[in-house]
Amino acid sequence: MVNLAKELRSNSYPGRGIVIGTSSDGKYAVTAYFIMGRSENSRNRIFATMGDGIRTEAFDPAKLEDPSLIIYAPVRVRGNDTIVTNGDQTDTIFDLMEAGQSFEEALRTREFEPDAPNYTPRISGLMHIKDGEYNISMSILKSNHNDPSCCLRFTYTYDKPVAGTGYFIHTYMGDGNPLPSYEGEPTEVEISGDIDTFTDMVWDSLNEDNKVSLFVRYIDIKTGQFKTRIVNKNQ
Repeated sequence: MVNLAKELRSNSYPGRGIVIGTSSDGKYAVTAYFIMGRSENSRNRIFATMGDGIRTEAFDPAKLEDPSLIIYAPVRVRGNDTIVTNGDQTDTIFDLMEAGQSFEEALRTREFEPDAPNYTPRISGLMHIKDGEYNISMSILKSNHNDPSCCLRFTYTYDKPVAGTGYFIHTYMGDGNPLPSYEGEPTEVEISGDIDTFTDMVWDSLNEDNKVSLFVRYIDIKTGQFKTRIVNKNQ
């Protein structure tokens, strides 16, 4: 198990990241989603609430350039499912699960982002909570070592995740040109503290120059009620 704060501090540009797991007391399903940016267009964003989920918005609409890959709903709630992703595949998962398909089947209709030469991976997570039971699915869709002719698809599932344990997946191994895609299965990380302690730890551990916004949610596994925190660098 890796210390999440150290993992974040060791990477100046993990890009966009998803953590999903269980609180140390075992009471809450926990997720965090953060975005970072190097360009003015990427940094010109905030998280805003949208129903039970969130969406990205331009902080200064006058400076918004290409919205295609930066304006989307990262978090949507569908009954017992909370969907967390780094792009508009949130809507794909929501819509196709509504039509009876699975998380994995829905993502077979998508691939990495068309932002050559980076071909940014699409990372996605699903938290399923029902009748006091909790399980996790996570996915990454990425190019084959920056070859856009081949999409690599990986899905990971975690039944009854252990208290105090989370799984962390992000888009980039670090800064670079082109940006190197994430490698390996989700990193096992420690989750500790209440929602405010955890939120502060993640936000403070992200690179000060590149961090943009952070979303954290704690969902009571027994009742389904949740607490949410949103932190935006642009105020």
